[in-house]
Amino acid sequence: MRILTRFSAIFLAAAAVLSRPLACAPSVPLYQQFLSPASPQEVVAARKVDRLAWVDYAEGKRNAYTAVAPLFTPVRLTNFLKDDGIMMSGIRISDDGSTVIFIRGGAPNRDGWYANPSADPNGPEHAVWASRTSGTGGAWRVAEAANPELAPDGSAILFVKGGQIYRAKVMPVKPASEVDRGEKAFITEWGVQSDPKWSPDGRKIAFVSTRSDHSFIVVYDVATRSVKYMSPGVDFDTMPMWMPDSKHLIFVRRPGLPFGQQAQAGTGALGLPNGPAFQAAPATATSGRGGGRGGRGTVPAAPAAASPAPAAPAVTNNSPGLMRATFRGGYTIAFYKADITTGDAQETWHNQPNDAIVSNLAAAHLAGDFLIFPFGVGGGRGGRGGRAGEPPAPTENQAPAANQPPADEWDRYYAINLTDPSARPVLLTTTDGLIENQTSVALSADGKTFYYCTNAKDIERRHIWAVPAGGGTPEQITTGEGVETYPAPLASGKYLATLSADWKMPQSLGIWKLGAEGAAAAQKIVFPAQRPGFPIEAHVKPEIVITKAEDGLEIHNQLFLPKDLKPGERRPAIVFVHGGPVRQMLPAYHYMQFYHWAYAINQWLANQGYVVMSINYRSGVGYGRSFRTAANTGGAGNSEYQDVVAGGKYLQSRPDVDPSRIGIWGLSYGGVLTSQALARNSDIFKAGVDLAGVHLWGSSLDPAAVSYKSSTIGAIDGWKSPVLLIQGDDDRNVAFQQMTGLVQLLRQRDVYYELIVFPDDTHESLLHSRWMYTLGRMETFLHRFLQEMPATANQ
Repeated sequence: MRILTRFSAIFLAAAAVLSRPLACAPSVPLYQQFLSPASPQEVVAARKVDRLAWVDYAEGKRNAYTAVAPLFTPVRLTNFLKDDGIMMSGIRISDDGSTVIFIRGGAPNRDGWYANPSADPNGPEHAVWASRTSGTGGAWRVAEAANPELAPDGSAILFVKGGQIYRAKVMPVKPASEVDRGEKAFITEWGVQSDPKWSPDGRKIAFVSTRSDHSFIVVYDVATRSVKYMSPGVDFDTMPMWMPDSKHLIFVRRPGLPFGQQAQAGTGALGLPNGPAFQAAPATATSGRGGGRGGRGTVPAAPAAASPAPAAPAVTNNSPGLMRATFRGGYTIAFYKADITTGDAQETWHNQPNDAIVSNLAAAHLAGDFLIFPFGVGGGRGGRGGRAGEPPAPTENQAPAANQPPADEWDRYYAINLTDPSARPVLLTTTDGLIENQTSVALSADGKTFYYCTNAKDIERRHIWAVPAGGGTPEQITTGEGVETYPAPLASGKYLATLSADWKMPQSLGIWKLGAEGAAAAQKIVFPAQRPGFPIEAHVKPEIVITKAEDGLEIHNQLFLPKDLKPGERRPAIVFVHGGPVRQMLPAYHYMQFYHWAYAINQWLANQGYVVMSINYRSGVGYGRSFRTAANTGGAGNSEYQDVVAGGKYLQSRPDVDPSRIGIWGLSYGGVLTSQALARNSDIFKAGVDLAGVHLWGSSLDPAAVSYKSSTIGAIDGWKSPVLLIQGDDDRNVAFQQMTGLVQLLRQRDVYYELIVFPDDTHESLLHSRWMYTLGRMETFLHRFLQEMPATANQ
């Protein structure tokens, strides 16, 4: 058995430069060209002026840009010109458009270590940086912080550390004071502080102060350095939301902890016993590296202003109010309007007893008198189960609860008029389609219009829709064969910015001029201005192909056919399987960074002469709740693998595909399915590239266990095809042990494998040079085992 490995980071960087296709004519574009263009990753708009800011990724160099109406000429604000693996994310712009902040560095792993893929001896970077949009003074480091809250005038940031609130002044010259540098707490109070929010005028700060069994809304006065509690009580007060006048705010109140849920440790004193739900915590140990979401630029959330999850008490007592808390009348959520001058607050609206829609608010937006919030149908291991407002599923023979909506294939957004105590939630998003996450929605600066990104009416793509914040008929704003995401309405209401792409245009920044009503005018692409060397004419337009799995489920796929394919030819083919699994591949450049690359790689493979098929297997998103929550997926039965088999057999049936030369590649869950294909169907899949796949579901090694039988290693004896294995050993999504264990099994079965290990790198490599090296190795590997293999006799 021949094994090929590479471990030297220095060698990898050099090899990335030297790698070239083996047997391609010079006129055929290289993979470097397909992955060369600049592409924006996030975009935000100022609230008071028509100015944008965004993060750009260009061959590993990450920088912040800004542009102002009406010309929207891009201005680069930063000068990070190295492929150093340091993420840039979380960009924010002040209300007045004067200042931009962003995070440099990713999230820590479970050991608290920040990714350092370049092996910098000085250690990794993780800090808030800032720049003036005037372009003067360059960018500077503000403070080591997470989830910064930028002042409306851009003068300071707030952040939470150790349960207290810190403030750092945003100024190029390092402040003299520890407090002003964000090194010493700015506000120190008893309990755990979280969710700080500047008032619109920047003179006050509202935050949540949690005391285990209750929490308060507190307002800090910047000028007087004093705090005031808003109608303090025994309940959980959270989600402070300022009103435009800076004199009032809205907050949410939920009942405090009843005796039956109190789990505090006592002291033994007469008035300080253990709580009825108290149990001594078992000793725990942490080890390994694997927590968090590596490589995506996310940051840790602030401490949650909610109750702990206590153990159930040994004795159950059904006395009303003892085990479960509600307000008088049986409701569980109330909205209050507070006067910050007096501290008095009055209830303005509450939900209904057993309310199925307003039962667990999250990610809410205040829009004038209306509160807009998502309601998720939830359910299923493969989707976004447990989202806000998920109704409990009735048990067998149990009727649905009162107010419970019918089962819905799509997540929805609702609005509540908080000034009307009798108001009920109004459905805003009456369109049937996916609304993926909080980057998919935005409010106009005046709070009157709610914009959202969805695949309604065009299930394979994404477009922007708009609906009045108080309810009405949604209208489609962007149209065409492209994909538009990240809606960013500008302050004047005249423009909408989006991240836009299509089948041959990588992700770009588009500006749509809004009319009085209806669809916007054709978009203007303002960034990047040009893409030197990008092989736009080498692209092929993907076809949508529907296959049927063995159990009859229809699966949507994109098919990439080589441009030079001639009648009678039979080409090698490659299947691509996405990760997630809560993802949907599109017939265009994707809005998520890795899948943006994956689309470019698939175009490159088609350009190299392969027939390429990208499979949207069950448990992915975009095709409704039933598809997302399909039964028996993953370790419960591996049912999604039959969708991959259906794709492979479809390719075998095509007259332009050589059925004996089909490969497969994918990352993460795509790595799962790649390894499954090689282990279960080496007769179909003759070679594969497995990037950071899971090879053992769960922990059981019992051959009779469903999880074991559903795993790749449950079929390991059938693995005959060669494989290229790739993973970073600081992977926070898939434990590196999954790779370690698989290699031992392949060694014992004399299976040919090649191995690339990237020290100190994450789930998706943070270094562009490593992607170039990976693609060079992938090209050589696939060429050897698919292009150079003898063709079938009927070619």
